[in-house]
Amino acid sequence: MQISDNKVVTIHYTLTNTDGAVIDSSVSAEPLAYLHGAGNIVVGLESALAGKAAGDKLDVTVSPEEGYGEKHDELVQKVPTENFSGIETVEVGMQFMAEAPWGQQPVTVIKVEDDGITIDGNHPLAGETLQFAVEVVEVRDATQEEIEHGHVH
Repeated sequence: MQISDNKVVTIHYTLTNTDGAVIDSSVSAEPLAYLHGAGNIVVGLESALAGKAAGDKLDVTVSPEEGYGEKHDELVQKVPTENFSGIETVEVGMQFMAEAPWGQQPVTVIKVEDDGITIDGNHPLAGETLQFAVEVVEVRDATQEEIEHGHVH
């Protein structure tokens, strides 16, 4: 069975950056199952998997545009330390949900200074070219419930 919309696809993958450093991998864990065509994975990888079948192995390079997008400087800003009242210690790398004009926005602390805390609302992999080594483990028809909910059950 070939990968197409409304198929549940199970893959093993290793994600590396352009320097070859491993960012994430399912190899020593459970494989990733997703609903093809539902936007559950980055568009560049989903496009490359279309038409593949169980047993296929492929290496896929995903540009920022087809991955997590370009980095947007306007999503990096310094905010008053008071915005973090009630939090004992704020450290670089911590993630929080912030209120943005469009709703909740995850942000990452990138700098802590006496006069404020710099946060970054970009996805941590924004601006990165992603390299995936993928093995398709299984392809099956999605259930009607999975299609209606937009994800694998």
